[in-house]
Amino acid sequence: MQPLGLIAGEGVFPLLVARGARAAGREVVCAALAGSAWPQLRDECDRFAWVGVTRLGRWINFLRAAGCSEAIMVGRVTKTRMYDRWRYFRYITDVTTARVWLTRLRHDRSPQAMLSAIADTLSTQGITLIDSTSFTKDQLAVAGVMTSRRPTESQWLDIRFGWEICQNISRMDIGQSIAVLNRDVIAVEALEGTNAMIERAGGLCKVGGWTLIKVANKQQDMRMDVPTIGVTTLEKLREARAGCVVLEAGKTVLLEKQKVLELADRYKIAIVGHDASGAGLSPSPSGSG
Repeated sequence: MQPLGLIAGEGVFPLLVARGARAAGREVVCAALAGSAWPQLRDECDRFAWVGVTRLGRWINFLRAAGCSEAIMVGRVTKTRMYDRWRYFRYITDVTTARVWLTRLRHDRSPQAMLSAIADTLSTQGITLIDSTSFTKDQLAVAGVMTSRRPTESQWLDIRFGWEICQNISRMDIGQSIAVLNRDVIAVEALEGTNAMIERAGGLCKVGGWTLIKVANKQQDMRMDVPTIGVTTLEKLREARAGCVVLEAGKTVLLEKQKVLELADRYKIAIVGHDASGAGLSPSPSGSG
């Protein structure tokens, strides 16, 4: 089998992809985004190189030289870094990136447009981006209550109230998460990301028991920008006194899933998966937690 390219940002997701791909018999060639990817990722890959976030030509040259015709792109690039005072020095582009920026992204520089432009540019160079969950299907959220802990009756009401609101916020590209308590939206995710929003929700809701609802982008492409939660998210939720989490089934990754579910039960946080059929939005027969 041909080697698999891995374009890696921040977080544990790239490590899980590398492990899954190697377990499936694929050699992993990692282009690690400098300032974002974790250094320990080097030990999970067969070939490894640091590349600049805006050095698309470097990504392509490295992956092509290693014989990659398929690649997976996962991991965060912290958006707030794009707005610091040194951004113009940190993100000096190469010729390939500048060409994409001045042609494809002249009028639309939304995250979705950028990701699509990257995928198309890689494709023209013989590298196809594939579903980022191809080697981590076991980490996806499934429909229904995934924890032993079940939502309370009040939390079920908050889930049904907040689901469509969160979908609408996602359609407008504002964010993909909200915090709800007693049918009031107490926090909305924007540029700061889910973990920072959770901290803010905890500061606003001292009584606790609130529900986090997280959905996929309505134009979601499974090759990129798949929403995730992990152990760090669970720790933040515990600190912020959350009581329930709702995720879009089949489109959200629970990083180190078994560990996340065990922590959720320990912290008395219910985790529910919802899909398009409405599965997961029905309370237990008793209606209790």
